[in-house]
Amino acid sequence: MIKTAQQLFKAFSKKKVLVLGDVMIDAYLEGRVNRISPEAPVPIVDICNRYYRLGGAANVALNLRSLTAIPILCSVIGNDEKGDLFSRLMAEKQLDTSSLIPSENRKTTIKYRVVGNRLQMLRIDEENRHPLNEREETAYLSAIKKIIENQKIDAIIFEDYDKGVLTEEVIRTVVGWAKERGVIVTVDPKKMNFNHYQGVTLFKPNLKELWEGVNAAPDDISEDGIHRVMESFASDNAIDLVFTTLSEKGVALYDRRNNDFYTQPAYLRKISDVSGAGDTVISVATLCLSVGLTAIQTAQIANLAGGIVCEHSGVVPVPIQQMEAEIEKYRLL
Repeated sequence: MIKTAQQLFKAFSKKKVLVLGDVMIDAYLEGRVNRISPEAPVPIVDICNRYYRLGGAANVALNLRSLTAIPILCSVIGNDEKGDLFSRLMAEKQLDTSSLIPSENRKTTIKYRVVGNRLQMLRIDEENRHPLNEREETAYLSAIKKIIENQKIDAIIFEDYDKGVLTEEVIRTVVGWAKERGVIVTVDPKKMNFNHYQGVTLFKPNLKELWEGVNAAPDDISEDGIHRVMESFASDNAIDLVFTTLSEKGVALYDRRNNDFYTQPAYLRKISDVSGAGDTVISVATLCLSVGLTAIQTAQIANLAGGIVCEHSGVVPVPIQQMEAEIEKYRLL
């Protein structure tokens, strides 16, 4: 039985997690604003610093690595300059690039954030959102099947950003393979495939995604209202755990296996940047389930981790030393 944070991270280190979904580069252009453009009533940002970070499913893999686990990232990227940059960023973080599939038909997603005087002023996205074509889908499924058949996978994470890598066929097929092998499957969803994840272990939308995904008007955001929606969704889709993040209000968990509903407030934080918090939450929740923690322990520790990364600027993995200290501080094990 795991009783300390040190034991928890030791258990994490033995887990191998397959991460599937949309990858991207998070680019930051930082500078000073001292004047307004004479061409239009907009501020001029004098760029002082430019840096790039792994985003999307790649940030999930990075979080898993920072938590001592072994991530395997499998995705489709563009056969382009940004794809080369993405592969270099992966290599710099000692993440395996052998399961990245380059495509001539796609752009590598990059999100540029323009930051002036420490405030984000603009975001520019360069991406494709169309689904994989038949050839790409076949190649992707072949790569996933090879990994599942040749390596002992403890869990699979679907990290969905609606960029087209996760198609209905990919989801259905992989969930089937996972069920055959008794592998935990967790999902960080977006709207396009929201209702395609039948039979998974844990499904983690935020509150806005939950309302949009079930096509419900958010006219009752009380605990009872959230409970009813989560219970209905879990039942309709045969999902064991629906885990909803509620921003500054914390998290809600519905366990279909014993019809339990649980909420936990957020830990008090000085919020700097919420970017990437969802990636951290799904990474931590997946590992907690994989080592046998209860659903409530999983929700508590994932909630804690999501808050910790919000104290840091930009998309960053969860700091393990801070995680260890706070798990012990709040006696979550």
